[in-house]
Amino acid sequence: MVDGLATAVTVVALVLALWAGVELLRGKAPHRPLLIGVAGLEALLVVQVIVAVVKLATDRTPDELATFIGYLAASLVILPVGWFWAWSEKNRSASGVVGVACLVIPVLVLRMNQVWDA
Repeated sequence: MVDGLATAVTVVALVLALWAGVELLRGKAPHRPLLIGVAGLEALLVVQVIVAVVKLATDRTPDELATFIGYLAASLVILPVGWFWAWSEKNRSASGVVGVACLVIPVLVLRMNQVWDA
Protein backbone atom coordinates (compact mmCIF):
# COMPACT_ATOMS: atom_id res chain seq x y z
CA MET A 1 0.00 0.00 0.00
CA VAL A 2 1.01 3.65 -0.31
CA ASP A 3 2.15 4.86 3.10
CA GLY A 4 1.56 8.56 2.41
CA LEU A 5 -2.03 7.98 1.34
CA ALA A 6 -2.69 5.70 4.32
CA THR A 7 -1.26 8.35 6.64
CA ALA A 8 -3.41 11.08 5.06
CA VAL A 9 -6.56 8.96 5.39
CA THR A 10 -5.74 8.17 9.01
CA VAL A 11 -5.02 11.78 9.97
CA VAL A 12 -8.16 13.11 8.28
CA ALA A 13 -10.29 10.39 9.89
CA LEU A 14 -8.90 11.12 13.36
CA VAL A 15 -9.40 14.88 12.96
CA LEU A 16 -13.01 14.31 11.87
CA ALA A 17 -13.57 11.91 14.78
CA LEU A 18 -12.24 14.54 17.18
CA TRP A 19 -14.49 17.17 15.58
CA ALA A 20 -17.50 14.87 15.90
CA GLY A 21 -16.55 14.20 19.53
CA VAL A 22 -16.51 17.93 20.25
CA GLU A 23 -19.93 18.28 18.64
CA LEU A 24 -21.20 15.37 20.73
CA LEU A 25 -19.92 16.98 23.95
CA ARG A 26 -21.53 20.27 22.94
CA GLY A 27 -24.82 18.41 22.45
CA LYS A 28 -25.04 19.36 18.78
CA ALA A 29 -26.04 17.34 15.76
CA PRO A 30 -23.42 17.16 13.02
CA HIS A 31 -23.60 20.22 10.81
CA ARG A 32 -22.99 20.43 7.09
CA PRO A 33 -19.21 21.27 7.35
CA LEU A 34 -18.56 18.07 9.32
CA LEU A 35 -20.54 16.01 6.84
CA ILE A 36 -18.65 17.66 3.97
CA GLY A 37 -15.46 16.61 5.72
CA VAL A 38 -16.77 13.05 5.88
CA ALA A 39 -17.48 13.22 2.14
CA GLY A 40 -13.90 14.38 1.60
CA LEU A 41 -12.63 11.44 3.63
CA GLU A 42 -14.77 9.12 1.51
CA ALA A 43 -13.15 10.62 -1.60
CA LEU A 44 -9.73 9.82 -0.13
CA LEU A 45 -10.91 6.27 0.51
CA VAL A 46 -12.06 5.95 -3.10
CA VAL A 47 -8.58 7.04 -4.21
CA GLN A 48 -7.11 4.46 -1.85
CA VAL A 49 -9.33 1.75 -3.36
CA ILE A 50 -8.27 2.73 -6.88
CA VAL A 51 -4.59 2.63 -5.88
CA ALA A 52 -5.10 -0.74 -4.18
CA VAL A 53 -6.83 -2.22 -7.23
CA VAL A 54 -4.05 -0.98 -9.50
CA LYS A 55 -1.40 -2.39 -7.17
CA LEU A 56 -3.27 -5.69 -6.98
CA ALA A 57 -3.38 -5.86 -10.78
CA THR A 58 0.21 -4.80 -11.44
CA ASP A 59 2.19 -5.57 -8.30
CA ARG A 60 1.80 -8.48 -5.97
CA THR A 61 -1.19 -9.73 -4.05
CA PRO A 62 -1.25 -10.22 -0.29
CA ASP A 63 -1.36 -13.75 1.08
CA GLU A 64 -4.81 -13.14 2.56
CA LEU A 65 -6.44 -11.57 -0.49
CA ALA A 66 -10.03 -12.13 0.67
CA THR A 67 -9.32 -10.47 4.02
CA PHE A 68 -7.67 -7.52 2.29
CA ILE A 69 -10.61 -7.08 -0.09
CA GLY A 70 -13.02 -7.33 2.85
CA TYR A 71 -11.23 -4.53 4.69
CA LEU A 72 -11.10 -2.50 1.49
CA ALA A 73 -14.84 -2.89 0.92
CA ALA A 74 -15.64 -2.14 4.57
CA SER A 75 -13.61 1.07 4.39
CA LEU A 76 -15.84 2.25 1.55
CA VAL A 77 -19.11 1.27 3.20
CA ILE A 78 -18.73 2.41 6.82
CA LEU A 79 -18.71 6.17 6.20
CA PRO A 80 -21.77 6.33 3.94
CA VAL A 81 -23.73 4.21 6.41
CA GLY A 82 -22.69 6.43 9.31
CA TRP A 83 -23.33 9.58 7.28
CA PHE A 84 -26.86 8.55 6.25
CA TRP A 85 -27.66 7.44 9.78
CA ALA A 86 -26.43 10.75 11.20
CA TRP A 87 -28.22 12.78 8.52
CA SER A 88 -31.54 11.02 9.20
CA GLU A 89 -31.31 11.32 13.00
CA LYS A 90 -30.30 14.99 13.33
CA ASN A 91 -29.75 14.78 17.09
CA ARG A 92 -26.86 14.71 19.52
CA SER A 93 -26.18 11.00 19.10
CA ALA A 94 -25.74 11.51 15.35
CA SER A 95 -22.42 13.23 16.10
CA GLY A 96 -21.39 10.12 18.01
CA VAL A 97 -22.29 7.94 15.04
CA VAL A 98 -20.13 10.06 12.75
CA GLY A 99 -17.30 9.96 15.28
CA VAL A 100 -17.41 6.19 15.61
CA ALA A 101 -17.54 5.73 11.84
CA CYS A 102 -14.48 7.96 11.50
CA LEU A 103 -12.66 6.02 14.24
CA VAL A 104 -13.24 2.74 12.42
CA ILE A 105 -11.38 4.00 9.33
CA PRO A 106 -7.87 4.16 10.87
CA VAL A 107 -8.34 0.65 12.23
CA LEU A 108 -9.30 -0.64 8.78
CA VAL A 109 -6.37 1.18 7.16
CA LEU A 110 -3.98 -0.26 9.74
CA ARG A 111 -5.30 -3.77 9.15
CA MET A 112 -5.08 -3.36 5.37
CA ASN A 113 -1.43 -2.34 5.71
CA GLN A 114 -0.72 -5.28 8.03
CA VAL A 115 -2.34 -7.75 5.64
CA TRP A 116 -0.53 -6.21 2.65
CA ASP A 117 2.88 -6.31 4.35
CA ALA A 118 2.51 -9.83 5.77
